[in-house]
Amino acid sequence: MPFTRLPTPIAEALAEKGYAEPTAVQGAVLQDEARGRDLIVSAQTGSGKTVAFGVAMAEELLTLSPMTKHGDGPLALIIAPTRELALQVAKELVWLFEKAGLRIATCVGGMDPIRERRQLSQGVDIVVGTPGRLRDHLERGALDLSRLAFAVLDEADEMLDMGFREDLEELLDATPGGRRTLLFSATMPKPILALAKRYQRDALQISTIEAGRGHGDITYHAVTVAPADIEHAVVNLLRYHESHTAMLFCATRENVRRLHGVLAERGFAAVALSGEHSQNERNHALQALRDGRARVCVATDVAARGIDIATLDLVIHVELPRDAETLQHRSGRTGRAGRKGTAVLVVPYPRRRRVEMMLRSAKIAVEWREVPGAAAIREQDRARLVERLSQPTEVAEDEQAVADHLLELLGPQAVALALVRAELQALPQPEDLIDISERTADPRKAHHREGFDDTLWFRMDVGRRQNADPRWILPLLCRRGHVTKGEIGAIRILPNETWFQVPRAIEAKFKAALKRTGREGAEDESGIAIEQAHGTPPELQRGPRGGRPNGSMQRRDFREGQGDRGHRKGPRGPGKPPRA
Repeated sequence: MPFTRLPTPIAEALAEKGYAEPTAVQGAVLQDEARGRDLIVSAQTGSGKTVAFGVAMAEELLTLSPMTKHGDGPLALIIAPTRELALQVAKELVWLFEKAGLRIATCVGGMDPIRERRQLSQGVDIVVGTPGRLRDHLERGALDLSRLAFAVLDEADEMLDMGFREDLEELLDATPGGRRTLLFSATMPKPILALAKRYQRDALQISTIEAGRGHGDITYHAVTVAPADIEHAVVNLLRYHESHTAMLFCATRENVRRLHGVLAERGFAAVALSGEHSQNERNHALQALRDGRARVCVATDVAARGIDIATLDLVIHVELPRDAETLQHRSGRTGRAGRKGTAVLVVPYPRRRRVEMMLRSAKIAVEWREVPGAAAIREQDRARLVERLSQPTEVAEDEQAVADHLLELLGPQAVALALVRAELQALPQPEDLIDISERTADPRKAHHREGFDDTLWFRMDVGRRQNADPRWILPLLCRRGHVTKGEIGAIRILPNETWFQVPRAIEAKFKAALKRTGREGAEDESGIAIEQAHGTPPELQRGPRGGRPNGSMQRRDFREGQGDRGHRKGPRGPGKPPRA
């Protein structure tokens, strides 16, 4: 159905932008039952939510706007979790209300607060901002909410996750009781519904997310990898898909920095977004993605909120999301407004069952695949090259002359070979991956660690007399060997040495990491000698008859989830490394 009952300036603005018919969420807020009511709207990212709450407010705003005088407070307040999302919302509302003459101001962290206060003092109709900056203006008396007609919370669940509950409550408490409150978000967990119950009256709940599915325009894949192979898997996924723009999600800014460096070193045109980047750096990174100078963005969850890049068609969850809602928020960066996208979860094999449970709770259908290997990637390269070169092109006269000269000089085959070599040499090389097929053929095998049937014994030169304890030995081995705790098997502590198991599949990488992280003679943990052992621990050599020598043998069989409870209180022996 076409847009109906909208003021003429709004209808004209929509027509100029090519809006012939409303999206599902836009049509829902224009229904008769939604008019004049508070709304709780659950809609997927990229479904046109900003225009939806714009048209929901339009008629009343245009009626009240002529009454606005110099110095009056706003009629509408839109609150968003991040600067990028707030600026994106403001940009959409500017073109929507431009013909109607409504004045729009932004108040976001990282911008000049003096300029913002000056703009507010001149009288505005709509204010878009982030919770912290809006609260600051409110407490300074620069933001007057006494005449507010609309309060809109966009991505409210994310704002609560980020700790903005007090800011939101203070802002809403300062608004008139007769205002309309609109909540828009991709998900509606219990904390949001509790907030709605407190600040809304007889709210109409609208959901345009079809039951039993996540984002309909996103295809979900999952790949199972060895924990030590996550970065290599990301490289191969990027090479296999060769998407126009890809976004990679990490949990911390430190991991963003590390992965960005890894990709840049391998020749990917990548940028990074995290809390440690200034607004200017973030703007440059986003512009590089939009104009094609960069094709990969490594980001944290918070830094990626509000980013809308039309060419983004691949999302990779490098580190697993904390819950199903975060999964959908991340994945929603692609598959926006009818476009197709792909989301890939990189799953360390010990965590596969946990991920499957999360996907079931989110009602997301996922296809489990193997990480593309070098052969599959090169086959894709060949297919893409043939397709690209087969496209018809317009040839300039000077280009034809050069082509004719090369054909005459070298011949067709040599020219074709040179072209193929030039195209493929510019691509980053695929990575070789650890074979984990035996562990992932059945998810229960990874859970029960049957891959540890084929292991090697290593030994280190600290034991019980140096206060050796698995609670600090296990993290030390992970740091020195660049592995996870799930890749260390049984630990046997003897009086002067400690033995432990490592899967044979990661032997080479483990040894290489030990060599890089060891410093002979150093007084910290890098000075602890770790080497492959010959045979088995003395405990196993003695057999059951001998039992534990002198009754003092300690035995620790560690499984995933143990060893991270902190060191027990007591004196620190001279051999114990300092905590990292």
